[in-house]
Amino acid sequence: MSPVLIERLVEIAQAARAAGYGDREPIYQCAMLELGLSRATLLRKLKTVAFTEARKRRSDHGETCLTPADGKMLAAYMRVHTRATGKPLVKLEHAVDTLRTNGEIVAARLDTKTGELVPLSITAIRRALSVYRLDSATLNAPAPHVELSVKHPNHVWEIDASICVLYYLPTGGLAVMDAAVFEKNKPGNFKKVEKDRVWRYAVVDKCTGAIYVEYVFGGESGANVSQIFTNAIQQRAPYPFYGVPHMIYVDPGCANTGAIFKNLARGLQIDLRWHLPGNARATGAVEKAHDIIECQFEGRLASMDIQSIEQLNFEATRWMHMFNASRIHSRHQMTRYGAWVKIKQHELRLAPALDVCRELARSAPERRVVTGTLSVNYGGAEYDVSGVPDICNGQAVLVCRNPWRPDAVQIVQAGEDGHDKFYVAEAVGRTEWGYRTDAVPFGEKFSRHADTHAQKSIKLLDRLITGETSDEAVAKAKKAKKLPFDGRIDAFKTVADFTVPAYLPRAGTAMNIPNPAQVVIKPLTQMQAAVHMRTMLGRAVTVEENQRIAQLYPDGVPEEALQELAATLRQAQDGRGAEEIPSAARLRMV
Repeated sequence: MSPVLIERLVEIAQAARAAGYGDREPIYQCAMLELGLSRATLLRKLKTVAFTEARKRRSDHGETCLTPADGKMLAAYMRVHTRATGKPLVKLEHAVDTLRTNGEIVAARLDTKTGELVPLSITAIRRALSVYRLDSATLNAPAPHVELSVKHPNHVWEIDASICVLYYLPTGGLAVMDAAVFEKNKPGNFKKVEKDRVWRYAVVDKCTGAIYVEYVFGGESGANVSQIFTNAIQQRAPYPFYGVPHMIYVDPGCANTGAIFKNLARGLQIDLRWHLPGNARATGAVEKAHDIIECQFEGRLASMDIQSIEQLNFEATRWMHMFNASRIHSRHQMTRYGAWVKIKQHELRLAPALDVCRELARSAPERRVVTGTLSVNYGGAEYDVSGVPDICNGQAVLVCRNPWRPDAVQIVQAGEDGHDKFYVAEAVGRTEWGYRTDAVPFGEKFSRHADTHAQKSIKLLDRLITGETSDEAVAKAKKAKKLPFDGRIDAFKTVADFTVPAYLPRAGTAMNIPNPAQVVIKPLTQMQAAVHMRTMLGRAVTVEENQRIAQLYPDGVPEEALQELAATLRQAQDGRGAEEIPSAARLRMV
């Protein structure tokens, strides 16, 4: 706005402020005619040149008729129909209509005058979702993250691969990929140059931000990432940023989790870790490095004639050294090379030769069993593993080559945190007679090997069993056959406390055995039968009943006939069937 217009607008604003309520409109109308502005434009310009008091907040601010349950249901339905990128697939109007039709929400207010429910407008519902903080802007906000620090240069490196903006031309040379031709909606064009595409590998020191970049063909593979990493750790005199890092943090891609790269990391005593899938922000340092390389280096390639991958890497190396040595990092306010040279001697692990690194990538740690002398055989030589903590005879360990010392190997074990720990095992020398050079000469002195973890555990358990506190007391207790745990543990208490359940007798089937053994059972005498009858009848047998027994069974009473005899005597006593003769007796009489 011109100074004249600004001055006139200030005068109009002062006049409107001095006018009473309801008298400002004539002033605005005159100003609109004078300046040739619409009312909305005039008021907007007045706000830029004059002080405006803040509007008083409404008394019902933050109140809504949409219930929290309806708001949650609407937000849940909208979330189901939202892409992973945060783009909604349905509008709020459609979600409200669908849920109302299905009876899931009411989304209405009560009219106190008529007593009816009036549906809320979409604007009111959208405002209510914002009040409940269930709107898409709030729900799609990135999750907070925790800032992680590193201890020193070369403590943590990040490695990642990405597609370069160049692709290889079969006729020779490299050209920039045209965005109109190689776009996401034309995958066929990518297929044509799939094997000829250039891949960019970026390596970043997380502490200093120093960048190493190299280009390769063939895509993201275990061989490529191992080659790039091997080149990155080599010393490039006189430039900084080299050496073996203590930890590598990468994405869980197949190349980074494959055997080749894992073998290389184990051989160089590197703690290799992967972030969770879908959490690319965890390796944000290398992702930012890709952005820097693409914008500040690859952006210049459109004006260059790149004929080979070697030429591309040459230009990338020149740019890399310039960038690391000149650009100030926003976090530590130093150049990347200037920050890296602060590394201390014990923090810088020099890398072995290239051929050693390649061999480490090809050879996986081998499984070996510890012998009785606490040694292992590897590569035709013997190595002492007595210095490995908690090592035991017969234990299986992983052994791999030591890239810094050809006369030693590395023992790989899982630490308490689940990550690999490395221990150096020295080579065992032998005399001309085949004995170990560190063996104790016979007859000169005697020394036993230090207790292993198993022997220490056995001594601790023996003290617990005997209740003693010294090895001598334990030996005496064993010799005296002292009861374990002072006899306070009853080994048969579980047997004594067990109650056998009561089982019902089961019906069975008699076996049909041919030619059974004939067993003759002698019949009861008259006196014995009378005793049984006394028990069965519950009274003494009379003289007449004794005579009847003798008449019915002159040769003695069989045991199987006792029930029938008792029934006969009861009937005779009652006067019913007294003349009836039992069937067994009738047969004998005949």
